[in-house]
Amino acid sequence: MDAIVAQVFTGLSTGAVLLLIAIGLTLTFGQMGVINMAHGEFIMAGAYTAFVTTSILGGSGLSLVVALPLGFVVGGLLGVLLEATIIRWMYHRPLDTLLVTFGIGLILQQLARDIFGAPAKEVPSPGWLDGSVDILGYGFPITRLFIIVLSVVCVAGVWLVLRRTALGRRIRATVANRDLAESVGISTRRIDQTTFFIGSGLAGVAGVALTLLGSTGPTIGSTYIVEAFLVVVVGGIGQIKGTILAALGVGLGQSVLESLTSGSMAKVLVLVAIVAFLQIRPQGIFTVKTRSLA
Repeated sequence: MDAIVAQVFTGLSTGAVLLLIAIGLTLTFGQMGVINMAHGEFIMAGAYTAFVTTSILGGSGLSLVVALPLGFVVGGLLGVLLEATIIRWMYHRPLDTLLVTFGIGLILQQLARDIFGAPAKEVPSPGWLDGSVDILGYGFPITRLFIIVLSVVCVAGVWLVLRRTALGRRIRATVANRDLAESVGISTRRIDQTTFFIGSGLAGVAGVALTLLGSTGPTIGSTYIVEAFLVVVVGGIGQIKGTILAALGVGLGQSVLESLTSGSMAKVLVLVAIVAFLQIRPQGIFTVKTRSLA
């Protein structure tokens, strides 16, 4: 029983990490149809923001609280800069976007090596995240509980923005029909930039959260980016509820398979399962009509 509980909670925490990364991709890839391979480097920027913040504030306990909004702003501004200078000229050209953003990602990785050095940097967790909480006899680390709660807050925030605000209605109108949205006075350029800011900012938040699980380095984002794209595709392009189900499914599946085989074999088996699923249901768990599919 203890082993089952441990695997379930480990799977939930892995799924929460994937969800935190994939929710930003749901906006930029799912809603806007942009394959942004530099999304992983926005995660890296958030992680280094946490490192710099902790270096300045030390072990005051406030470093994480300060780093989370700062990581959001840093990731968001990088996303807006990328969208304004490059991606705005490449909408409806997914292959070009993929190749260019992959190159931008490599440049950002090298820039990080030049500034912070190649060795990984340790970011100490605040003291209030030390220890564990006993749940059904299993000592669950508080850091992983914090990441789960942070994922829930981010998903709820995105859902509220998209479904309960004027900005969300403008985003959905632009995604559904850009020409019609412009005809009723919606500035689609501003919507593009705002959507990219939010999606990229969430990548920065994910980067800050990842520093709670290990050291940070120039390739920290590229470690997760492929899995995050798979989560978005399996969930259904632009579908938040699908992204949630896919992230939790991949996390739990990987945790169970790791207990039966090994870490690398579990990743292979999960990838095979995803490929098989997409052969049966290529549109993902849920479907939505987006600009990219129009």
